[in-house]
Amino acid sequence: MAGTSPGVAKPERVANALEQDIRSGLLGFGDQLQSENELVQRFSVSRNTVRKGLEELNSRGLITTRMGIGSFVTFNGQTINAGVGWSRALADTGVETETRTLRVEIIHDQSLAASLEIEATEFVAVDRLRSLASTKLGISLERSRLPLLPELEDVPLRGLRDGSLHETMRAAGLIAHHGDEWADIEMLNEEDAAVLGCDPGAAFLRARRLTRAADERPIEYVVSLLNPAYFALHLEF
Repeated sequence: MAGTSPGVAKPERVANALEQDIRSGLLGFGDQLQSENELVQRFSVSRNTVRKGLEELNSRGLITTRMGIGSFVTFNGQTINAGVGWSRALADTGVETETRTLRVEIIHDQSLAASLEIEATEFVAVDRLRSLASTKLGISLERSRLPLLPELEDVPLRGLRDGSLHETMRAAGLIAHHGDEWADIEMLNEEDAAVLGCDPGAAFLRARRLTRAADERPIEYVVSLLNPAYFALHLEF
């Protein structure tokens, strides 16, 4: 990072640079700092380093942070606890659903590897369809991609542990620590509409979630198409 003294710890360098932005007027009172991702790219450091730098800036009384901000997917108005896996979380809402695994195989995806900033291009691809047990109506189509590890190499042969991707990941030591989620609207193409049993062009909520381990490794990237008659996105702040 240019303009910093040698020997200064990276978090302090981040804090010093942001303090200079504030005191110079580049950032005014009430302005929002760049996102973590943007700060990581700006300073060429890890997320952990950025967070420590922000903690230092907070201790200097130059910024305040709002705790508990987050977005949550809801089903029939109830927040889904993704920490226990969607199958169990949906069951906890009192609605009986069925999950059908459409695909479990190892794939190569250079573009995804590049976007995740990892060298390995092999992933375990797991595609699942969730439907209402009563009507067989498709309510979600989820496409998960897990960077291939030795612990996951036999998953295409033996299948998911107890039929659950969540349990399969836990058994492989892949524990979610934090991540990012994006949401937008997607009009169903003919292929996805046929799988879900809906009309082509129907508007579905598209959620993209990147989950990382405590050491910042990406452990799952999933794109979910969610029926807006049942799913919504809830923002808490």
